[in-house]
Parts: sequence; C-alpha cells; structure tokens
Amino acid sequence: MKYLALIYGNQEKWDSISPEEFAEVAAKQDAFNAKYQATGELLAAYGLGSEATARLVRRENGAPVVTDGPYLETKEYIGSLYLLDVESAERAQEIVAEMPMSDRDPVELWPVLHQAPGSP
Repeated sequence: MKYLALIYGNQEKWDSISPEEFAEVAAKQDAFNAKYQATGELLAAYGLGSEATARLVRRENGAPVVTDGPYLETKEYIGSLYLLDVESAERAQEIVAEMPMSDRDPVELWPVLHQAPGSP
C-alpha cells in the first residue's frame, strides 16, 4: 500500500535553524532517504519551494488563470513530501517516525487510494 507523508513548515521556522544544525539535519535526512530507497519502501522524496513560489491555477473560459498561492492561508505550508510503498499502515508509521525532524514536528500521513496508470 502506498502512503504520502507530508512535512509542514514555514520560512520563519527554517530560518531559525542555524546553518550547522541545518547541515546536520540534511545529512540525517539524506541517510534516511538512502536507507529506505535501498529497501524499496521510499519511492520518491521532494522538497518544495517557498510559499512565495506557489501558484494557484484555475481554468476560466478554457484558459489558465494563475494567482499567487498557496491555496490555504495558513502559517505553515507543505515543505516536503514523501511517497512510501509499504505492506501496512503500521510500517508507514514506523518509517515516518524515523524521519530526523519527527521528534520536533509531526508528519502528516495519508493513504494513497488511487493511482494513475504507469505511476510508481
């Protein structure tokens, strides 16, 4: 079963992390990614741009209409996402709990119910 893990944050939070601590967390995250890519349980991991780069796209009269994003007006937004392929919800929870920052901030975990043909 596939699961989507979402990490939330904001620029203020990330700016509060010293460069030394950020380098340490990034190294731990790289090791986490390598470990679970090797087991085949981590299909993909992506860090997203800041909220200043997000856009909302709608269609009006057959043409795209683009406005600044993100969609929700909240203090935090999705900063990273991970796609897992595991045998159970419990296994997904075990893996997510090993993420380096999960002791500081929660990680949102969603089961993936539908998949486009050809998707990993």
